[in-house]
Amino acid sequence: MSHENPVRILASTSATKIIKSELNRRRFLALSGTAAGAALLAACSPQSGGGSAPQATGGALEGALSVYSWGDYDDPDLVAEFSDELGPTVTFDSFASNEELISKLVAARGTSGYDIVVPTGPFIPQMVENGLLSKLNLDLIPNISDMDPAFLGRDWDPNNEYSICKAWGTTGYVYDKTKISRELTTWADFIDAAQNEASGRTSVLDDPAPLLGIYYWANGIDWNTTDEADLAAAEDFLTNTLAPHISAFDSYPGGAAIPQAQQILMQSWNGDARIGIMESDDPDRWQWVLGSPDTELWMDNWAIAEGATNPEAAHAFINYVLASDAALRQLDYIGYHTGGTGIEEAARDAELEMLDLVFFDEEQVKTMHTQALSEAQQRIVEIWDKTKAAAGA
Repeated sequence: MSHENPVRILASTSATKIIKSELNRRRFLALSGTAAGAALLAACSPQSGGGSAPQATGGALEGALSVYSWGDYDDPDLVAEFSDELGPTVTFDSFASNEELISKLVAARGTSGYDIVVPTGPFIPQMVENGLLSKLNLDLIPNISDMDPAFLGRDWDPNNEYSICKAWGTTGYVYDKTKISRELTTWADFIDAAQNEASGRTSVLDDPAPLLGIYYWANGIDWNTTDEADLAAAEDFLTNTLAPHISAFDSYPGGAAIPQAQQILMQSWNGDARIGIMESDDPDRWQWVLGSPDTELWMDNWAIAEGATNPEAAHAFINYVLASDAALRQLDYIGYHTGGTGIEEAARDAELEMLDLVFFDEEQVKTMHTQALSEAQQRIVEIWDKTKAAAGA
């Protein structure tokens, strides 16, 4: 993204109000015309306009480490071993969307208290531009050599100066075969079931872009469209047609909704679906469906927050979990491909369960598309807000 381009706030309407009040006291880049609610993300640290130099030099590790990540996204046994071997006590906090992560970092202005954060790739350039991330000291992360080069040097950070792949995955859904007897295979099927067998017991991800994706993917519309006609049509469908049937906005149905059969139909990321089905007392009850004919491909990344107070421990942790054996354990726990060299073969050799929800063939990957941030982002967030209000969930 050009430095001349405005950078929009990537946040819910409620969070936007908070951020805008902060912007009034800090450098304010510009306003986006007359678009209601569209404001710009301001610099929140003295290093605005780009991340700072690495904060770690290879000194002694601090005694603590704070990680702000997606929910239940690291093997707790592996984390405990890190603490036992290297010392730092690790604490976790979770977010449900990149918008929530960015909102908190902006509001904290470098004092969030978080050391490691885990943004999705397309959000990284804006976070760097606005001084939310610190440069990595790759000399302190030698286990990056265990990563498959195919998952390094992505468009959002070509030299891995700020981020390293943590995991990648896709979006589909899970349904209860004891309640829905017909086979569901597409997003159109998801929409139809939500309005019929699963009405009032359907959850969607609490994440703006995949929510709109349900409509776009089902109707052959580019997921990254910025056409206002497409956005208006998505808004009308989501708020007036789908919302009355939605019972929850849940980014982690694998945690409780699937094991406890709280819903009949749940939009889900593949790894979370795997966890939920594996933890169910009756796993055969559930069917995972890769979204079709098109769906999402996302990659989450290790990064260090600007202002991290434990940068040495942060580097040590990232290095620790990138080691091949650790990456395989992470994959087994979270159910997502972690980008390690030869990890699929290792997972199959280890006979890990349900690998069809972890690895995808070439034809399946061709149907997956990466989100591109654009001037439509604030509009997408507004539609997400309106859909949640219409659902009352």
